[in-house]
Amino acid sequence: MKVVRGAGGLEPSQAAIFEGSVTTRTLVDEAVADKLRLTVVHFDPGGRTRLHTHTCEQLLYVTAGRGTLATEQDQYEVTPGDAIVVPAGERHWHGAGPATSMTHLSILTPCTTEIVERDEG
Repeated sequence: MKVVRGAGGLEPSQAAIFEGSVTTRTLVDEAVADKLRLTVVHFDPGGRTRLHTHTCEQLLYVTAGRGTLATEQDQYEVTPGDAIVVPAGERHWHGAGPATSMTHLSILTPCTTEIVERDEG
C-alpha cells in the first residue's frame, strides 16, 4: 500500500495540451501505481485543454467551479460532483468558462494522449 499525501500546492503547467492559465498536481504516476494516473487540474477563467484524444478511457471528476466538456458534436456544462467518462479515441476538450474557474480530477490508465488542435502561432 502507498499513501499519497494531498498536501502541497498546484504548479503552473506549460504542457502543450493546455491554453490559458492552468495549474496541476500529479498525485499518482508510474512511481506510485502501475495502472493508474491521477492528476488534479485547475483551470483559471478561460483556461482549457486543446482538442485531444487518449488511447484509454478517461474519467473526469469536477471538484470545484463551473466549466465545459465538449466533443466535436456536443458541449456540456459541468459542475462539482459531475463525473464524465470519455471513451478511448473520442476527440474532446475541457476547461473553465470565460468568467469562472474549474477544478477536476483526471483519472487515466497509462496511455497516449494526442493533441488534435495545434497552436496556429
